[in-house]
Amino acid sequence: MSNDDDWASILRGHPIFTPPRGANNEQSLELSLSSLPNFSRADDDSDGFTPPGRQKVMCMKDADLILASGSEIRMTSLSDAKLSGGSQKTYKVLHTPNVEFDIRQIALSPNGKLLAVAGVFQVAVVVLPRSGFSKLVTSRVDCKSVQIGQYYHASSSSPPIAKIEWHPWGEAGSTLLVMTSDGKMREYDISVDPEEPQQTLSFVPERKRGAFVAHDDAEREVVSFALGKGTADWGPLTMYALMKSGDVYAICPYMPQNATIPSAYAHSLECYVAAKQEFISEEGSSNSESFSTLYDYQRKYVNGLMKQLPPGTAFPSTSRSVPMHPPKTLKNDPLRQGPFLFQPSPPELDDSINSFATDVVYVAFENNFDGDEEIVEENSERLNVVLIAFQDGRVDVCLDLEKVEAKWESKHRHQIDLPMFAVYEVIDLGIASLLSPEHNKDANIFDLLHGNHPVFSLDPIHDDTVYIHHAFGVHMLDLRPVLQHLTMSLKEEDEDALVTTLENHHPTSVQPILSTYSVERKSSNPIVAITVPNDVYLTYSIFILTSTMRIVSFALNLRTDHPDALPDGEPHRHRTQLPSLPDDQPVPFASMLSSKPFVIPGILSKPSTLPKVPRLSLPASSFKTELEVTPDTLRYLGSVMEQFTTDIRDVQLAQVAIVARMDMQRKEFERQQNHCRVMLAKIEDVKARRANLQDKLKSFQSTQGPLLARMDRILQTLINDASPELNEHETKWFEELRRMKNQILGAGRYDTSSLVSRVQQLHKEFDRLLPNLTELVKKEADQKAKSQAAGSSFGFSQSFAYGKRSEAERVKLDDTISKIEKLAKKLEITSLGKPPRLGDEQS
Repeated sequence: MSNDDDWASILRGHPIFTPPRGANNEQSLELSLSSLPNFSRADDDSDGFTPPGRQKVMCMKDADLILASGSEIRMTSLSDAKLSGGSQKTYKVLHTPNVEFDIRQIALSPNGKLLAVAGVFQVAVVVLPRSGFSKLVTSRVDCKSVQIGQYYHASSSSPPIAKIEWHPWGEAGSTLLVMTSDGKMREYDISVDPEEPQQTLSFVPERKRGAFVAHDDAEREVVSFALGKGTADWGPLTMYALMKSGDVYAICPYMPQNATIPSAYAHSLECYVAAKQEFISEEGSSNSESFSTLYDYQRKYVNGLMKQLPPGTAFPSTSRSVPMHPPKTLKNDPLRQGPFLFQPSPPELDDSINSFATDVVYVAFENNFDGDEEIVEENSERLNVVLIAFQDGRVDVCLDLEKVEAKWESKHRHQIDLPMFAVYEVIDLGIASLLSPEHNKDANIFDLLHGNHPVFSLDPIHDDTVYIHHAFGVHMLDLRPVLQHLTMSLKEEDEDALVTTLENHHPTSVQPILSTYSVERKSSNPIVAITVPNDVYLTYSIFILTSTMRIVSFALNLRTDHPDALPDGEPHRHRTQLPSLPDDQPVPFASMLSSKPFVIPGILSKPSTLPKVPRLSLPASSFKTELEVTPDTLRYLGSVMEQFTTDIRDVQLAQVAIVARMDMQRKEFERQQNHCRVMLAKIEDVKARRANLQDKLKSFQSTQGPLLARMDRILQTLINDASPELNEHETKWFEELRRMKNQILGAGRYDTSSLVSRVQQLHKEFDRLLPNLTELVKKEADQKAKSQAAGSSFGFSQSFAYGKRSEAERVKLDDTISKIEKLAKKLEITSLGKPPRLGDEQS
């Protein structure tokens, strides 16, 4: 049984997925034209389970599943259920008296200890139980809970909650970000004060009284936000807010009041700002003054961060998390930047109505899709992608090429260029065509899009995989083709080649996973949550929950990246060119196979086990005993059968291609075997000839010795025949050698006049005089030391008199020496030596 079937059997009928007590019937939980007002009215006091906006009521904590059903928080251990084979299907209810509202969103803290829950207007934080809670006997587990910001979020007049999220750099994982639809982002530190926000950011300016502003309400309503990412820029300190109209604004810098920031990031940011300042100073343009002021502010901000680093935190060194606070050196508030320009402008969908934006996600990818470490080092910047979802199923894929810089409010407003997103492509999820096919247009059915709220979810293992769930099902977006295409473009050094590569568009792979839309009833069960377990004890899969508490699971495949495999269209570089053979040589062996590797047909190379046709997930009430045949059902069955027929034909074509490839490889294998046999025979022939050659070499070596001796004898005979007697010069040379030998060694054994005998006598005399000379030198050294000691005992006056007398004597001696030298010159005496020095004479 497959992993998909395992989870289906384990989760089927699990009591944790029972609807909450007092909930309405399943029809009220469906999205239809009759229930549409419930999906477009923000009323937290209503009994309906379908208020509008963002929904995410399920998450994973290691191997534990957490689910919010109404105002009740449930928790179960999937590892225990898997080990028991599905026989142990129990859950615990987290008793939280402070949570008395229907939960719309849940968010798990980075450390996994806290759970933030939010309704339409209220927010609370629950302390999760420790591991082993499933062993408790009682069905309820008491947990501490506290409401957050009751002054701002507790009343029905408060603005609705747009999104809640934990900041990844919050100290102790206790920094909760709460975004309301009025554009206020409030930061709460649960460990400090759960009532008052530590910081408040405003993405929507206050309306001025008495002033008319031509703004649509959708331009002043925030629906979602996202935190930026990066390694050596302002990305991690940037927050993006998405308006209902689709506009995007950013505020930078922003960091939690109590944060833990990696020390390596602080050093990298310092280098980044320093490089920017150096570039501006060298450029010397007209805008250098304004940029210089901006970078001075950035330098002050970065210096405030660097001063908080502990001593000894040098760069480069092992990065560690350091507690930090926002610098207070700058009194101005961060500037709201935007709205972002979308270049080129994203087109509207063909069947689109006046749809609004619903969610935004910021995804960063490492530039290492080809396994080339050198390329990664040269292009250290990440590929940053921003995805924006709309109600009609449109998804804008944008590239963040111009990263947002830190800017602050200023009294002197300069003309500031708006930030920009490069629109790579626009994805159509096909929701409009699902609701109303081309041959049966129904204008009213498009009203269901007003109750649609697509939400993004990131895959915890693969960064290039994004899931999006909405009111009509779930889609998977695989960004890997886009990222591979951009990586290849970055590797091109030639500008023309770069343009050519970019023009070869590679779209995002879009795959529908689940469909909850009933063609017959024209209604749908909205998806309220999806989660992907990231635990070693659980299978890599995806769990999808509908509004009627129906759970659907799919097993996923872990991808294995092959860095040696070249992407499609990647040219083969650095080929080894074989030397050309002469014309008389045989033609080298040529393979029947192509030089390029065999490409597996796409129908057989799916990267996951997800279904090709989206699975239907409809409530039990939708299934009748007899199938009612209607034009809509026939069209739906026809489209499904067409897809199946296409897939069957593709599989058959793939089978034919693979069989042909297999036959060709078999023939090529036989050819290579035959050539190998020929080569083996040639090798044996070469080995036999090599043995004969070695025998000949040994024979040559054995006869070489006698030949050399014979050659010496013949040469000596020739010399004797050519000059039997010595000539005059040779005779004189040998006589001189004999004379030198007698002079050095002597005529006989007792010849004392030889140089050898004289050297021996000199050694003996030196050995005899050496002890006396050594003792004499020692005595002279002692006498000299005594005389110096005696001279040092004189007083200053005595020393002065002695020196004066000595100088007079030296003058007399110099006169005497000069007279003697003159006298010797007159007598022509040349062997007169120099007089001894006065110091030597005294010693």
